[in-house]
Amino acid sequence: MEIERKFLIKELPANLENYPFHVIEQGYLSTGPVVRVRRQDETYYMTYKGEGLLAHEEYNLPLTAEAYQHLLQKADGNIIRKKRYLIPIEDTALTIELDIFEPPFAPLVIAEVEFTSIEEANAFIAPDWFEKDVTSDRRYHNSNIAGTTIQGTGWCHRID
Repeated sequence: MEIERKFLIKELPANLENYPFHVIEQGYLSTGPVVRVRRQDETYYMTYKGEGLLAHEEYNLPLTAEAYQHLLQKADGNIIRKKRYLIPIEDTALTIELDIFEPPFAPLVIAEVEFTSIEEANAFIAPDWFEKDVTSDRRYHNSNIAGTTIQGTGWCHRID
């Protein structure tokens, strides 16, 4: 079970370059149910995600680089490329996954926080640099972002 909340942010952390990060590329084979293929650094896998916004089932299966490339060519919509920074939240075991999207979705930036329970997710107090909780807004789920043909318009939050 994956339990996560998504947020838009007001500003990027000043010391972002000090945090570890992953380079991610992903495509969607299906959005109902969600079936995704992803390259994270040099690791490849396919993910199935069940229904739900705050909480949903999620299963990852390893892929070879060759299988990933073959399946990526079959993806619908746009391929998402982003850099994911891992920012620990002080005095907790939680980590902010800060996704900075590349074109055509730049300057979109989304912060995600994963939790061990729905109660923990509901009790979470976001840092001051977070702006708006978009967990329930399907437009900010990667499977929907990949399918959009809109670039640089209202659904996308800009960091200027």
